[in-house]
Amino acid sequence: MLPYGRHAVDQDDIDAVVDVLQNQFLTQGSTVPAFESALCDYTQAAHTLAVNSGTSALHVACLAAGVGPLDLVWTVPNSFVASANCARYCGADIDFVDIDPLTRNISIEGLKNKLANCSKFPKVLIVVHFAGVSCDMQAIAALTSRHNITLIEDAAHALGATYQDKPVGSCQFSDMTVLSFHPVKSITSAEGGAITTNDKGLLERLTLFAKHGITREPSALEDKEQGAWYYEQQVLGYNYRMSDIHGALGLSQLNKLDAFIQHRREKAAMYLTALRPLPIKLPSEETLATSAWHLFMIELSTHDRKAVFDALRSRGIGVNVHYIPIHIQPYYQKLGFQKGDFPYSEAFYKYAITLPLFPTMSASQQQHVIDTLIDVLQ
Repeated sequence: MLPYGRHAVDQDDIDAVVDVLQNQFLTQGSTVPAFESALCDYTQAAHTLAVNSGTSALHVACLAAGVGPLDLVWTVPNSFVASANCARYCGADIDFVDIDPLTRNISIEGLKNKLANCSKFPKVLIVVHFAGVSCDMQAIAALTSRHNITLIEDAAHALGATYQDKPVGSCQFSDMTVLSFHPVKSITSAEGGAITTNDKGLLERLTLFAKHGITREPSALEDKEQGAWYYEQQVLGYNYRMSDIHGALGLSQLNKLDAFIQHRREKAAMYLTALRPLPIKLPSEETLATSAWHLFMIELSTHDRKAVFDALRSRGIGVNVHYIPIHIQPYYQKLGFQKGDFPYSEAFYKYAITLPLFPTMSASQQQHVIDTLIDVLQ
């Protein structure tokens, strides 16, 4: 089965991990700080904190923003559940803004209308750069800044993408950006995530919540008269540290990120050309040179999606669907959401199929996907 996504690990990556295993600290050594520094260089953000997953990154980003019970967080339904669960971990309420059916990202008009008519403003808005395409961050920031809303970019799909000629993760128009290093993402650390920010105060809070709520920083201690052994737990934190083993893999992978993204863009261009004659909706060609192309999604409007999905799977094409809208999941329906609440996200889900796309996919493998899809649709 040809998967929809696959990691690309080479001997350099293996050697980097083995070096940590044989010669360095397995955790709390120098490798994770080196990875964080390299992510700052790549994204052009001032600060980065690496953690053990993208979900952990979302959680501590909400905590650092001060999200708690009685607060409200907004995100989009068209995402993985972690984009909303992070607010629930903090005891906050969640609500959604529907997507733009053209961009598949948060609807700017929908956000504007929701802000104009809401009875309570969210403390945080989490926007999702779906499939690797950046949201219109300048327009979103213009709407949220006037209401003092903390703006978090969920860029789990988008490391390597650009917005206004700057790397996604630079936080040019946001407070924090969350990254994921799951094996199907732009780079992998096996499991891992990170938060970038330009705000040193936010970095300090992120670090505190991700590391048990404990600090050894002399200037931050309440009792400054103790010895070098002394530490203080100042908040209820979590053990979300990234190990140096994972950091070594991530650091090695980061050196290949631009090449990975170039391969993804070449394969996306091939799909866009080869599939254009078919009766399907394709991603916008306008994003070809700026998207990270984490996913290549088509929309079927004239075919039975389940029949096409099953036919492709039966012929060895590991297609997938991204995503079941969060608000129709049973847990969220128990919170009061129901089908019909966010029609554009639901319509996209109804017709969407994710085709295989990953850096090491060969030309013959991609041609097999194309030929098989054409045959199935005909």
